[in-house]
Amino acid sequence: MTSASGGAAAGAPRGAGASAGASPAGGPAIEVDRLTRRFGARTAVDGLTFSVGRGELFGLVGPDGAGKTTSLRMLAGVLRPTSGDARLLGLSVARDPEAVKPLLAYMSQRFGLYTDLTVLENLHFYADLYRVPRSERPARLERLFQFSRLGPFRDRLAGQLSGGMKQKLGLSCALIHQPEILLLDEPTFGVDPVSRRDLWLIVHDMVARGTTVVVSTAYMDEAERFDRVALLHAGRVLTLDSPAALQRALEGTVLGVRAEPLRPARDALLGLPAVRRAVVFGDRLHVVVGDAAADLPAVQAALQAAGCRVLSAEALEPSMEDVFIEHVERAGAA
Repeated sequence: MTSASGGAAAGAPRGAGASAGASPAGGPAIEVDRLTRRFGARTAVDGLTFSVGRGELFGLVGPDGAGKTTSLRMLAGVLRPTSGDARLLGLSVARDPEAVKPLLAYMSQRFGLYTDLTVLENLHFYADLYRVPRSERPARLERLFQFSRLGPFRDRLAGQLSGGMKQKLGLSCALIHQPEILLLDEPTFGVDPVSRRDLWLIVHDMVARGTTVVVSTAYMDEAERFDRVALLHAGRVLTLDSPAALQRALEGTVLGVRAEPLRPARDALLGLPAVRRAVVFGDRLHVVVGDAAADLPAVQAALQAAGCRVLSAEALEPSMEDVFIEHVERAGAA
């Protein structure tokens, strides 16, 4: 998706240049092969390899600096890889990035809305860039207004929209040409809860219609929305699978422990042989042990010995943050 801040080029009509070398209908939408990007001595993305199926909602999840934005920029054809390649619908981003761009929409973190244009004028501007036929625009605009809830604001200047509404307008502009692949770079960052929910409704609607969507996020709670997720750290894939499979594979049992004072309680547990990990999660600890029934008495005894009051302790389903921390620690040990 072209944006004023440097997204993918949008001058060609949808599908332009897509015939030569396109993958068969049943092949993956995206194939990433040892994709690497270095900036001087720093390696931002280090040998990523994965594939994304057609119509899949795929997540790149990790903290700031994990390589998410750089990866998406390479997939969008706006940043050349140092080595390796990625193929989108069979087309190489390393050899022919311009051929890739008409097939996709790329919404960067700083999407290029024109603040002195209205909501409707922005949509028409991007429709012009993508050469969307005039005869098709009314139906597309009506659908975009319907699920973005921007219809009542169509005549409002984009610069006067809230942060969440700007994100929804940016996503609507990215979708005006009905791309086959949608790349979203942290679309819910800094967005209010209602707009965040609306954005995900739009994304799930596109996936239901067959669009392949790759989303980057630093929010671990969003990881459970994806069909599959790649957990990134320091430019590398730590692990990749469905959220449910990753949670099932977590070694040990997670105990949710509410104790006062909280941080001294964590410190008291870190040296306990039965405890593999103790991390503060909001108002409680996530304590990973081998077996809840066998190890809980030792946990409670250690807390009481440290002068901490135990309010509650129960076994929990592991969160994606538990999974991420586990794999980061494994990578550090390796």
